[in-house]
This record gives sequence, structure tokens and C-alpha cells, in this order.
Amino acid sequence: MTEDGCSLIGWKEWLALPDLGIPALKAKIDTGARTSALHTFCIEEFTVKEQLMVRFGIHPLRKQNNIELFCEAPVFDRRLVKDSGGHSEMRYVIETTVILGSVQWPIQISLTNREGMMFRMLLGRTALKQRFLVDPGQAYLTGRALAKSYSLSKSRSQRL
Repeated sequence: MTEDGCSLIGWKEWLALPDLGIPALKAKIDTGARTSALHTFCIEEFTVKEQLMVRFGIHPLRKQNNIELFCEAPVFDRRLVKDSGGHSEMRYVIETTVILGSVQWPIQISLTNREGMMFRMLLGRTALKQRFLVDPGQAYLTGRALAKSYSLSKSRSQRL
């Protein structure tokens, strides 16, 4: 903990998204991204009692597409988001709870296809603000306990 009450984290950390049923996800801590982003596929919108919702799948572990999680969440917003390459994309934005280390709080996450990227999630600066300081020379300062959430072997195809 720093003098101003912020926790120190590394450039990559394990986190959980419990409202979405995601027990563990490796995230890149990205102070250059304003909004957090989650890799998703098969995004479908639907309505429940006049509330716009999205249903989507995620592969929580890179290079293990045999592990699939399917989630549903209310749509918080739709935004035009510019990626690091300067390309703009209209994305669904949801609001959900994140757990990083011992800290739990609500964040906004844009849903996008990050298939070719190293990390399934970017944790952006809006989510980090006034909670964390990032040490770019360190990784997993909150620990790796969440990494053990998936005990499936690479050869088993199963939906969690």
C-alpha cells in the first residue's frame, strides 16, 4: 500500500469478474487505454423487460479455446472506441464487478474481439484511477492464486 492508499500492481495481473461467472483472467494493466476491454465472441443482443442485454462467449485462457464461458449482462452503453492502431469500432459497454487482489469494485468494460492479442483483457486507466499504482517492471504483485481456477488439461474440450 502506498502513502496515498493506493495498492501497487504490476503490468500484468490475474483478476476475477464474479458477476459474469469468470473466476480468473490474466489482464494487461493498460494505463494508455481509457476503458477496459474484454475479448469476446458470438455477441448477441436481446431484451429482458425492456432492458437491452448482451450474451457473449469468452475463452479465458489464451491458446486454450476448448475452455469456453458464456455470460450475460445488461448493456450500459454503446461507444465508438479507438484502438491503439487508430481504428474506431462501435462496442457494447457493460458494467460489472472486478476483483484484483483484495480490492473489489465496479468497472465498465467494452466487449471486442481480441483474438490475436496476448491478453484476454485490458484493465484501463479509468478502472485503476485512485486505487492502484502500476510498477511496469513487476508482474503479478497481487499473486497467482486465481491462475489455479482452471484445472482442465489442454486435451479436454469442455464448457465451464
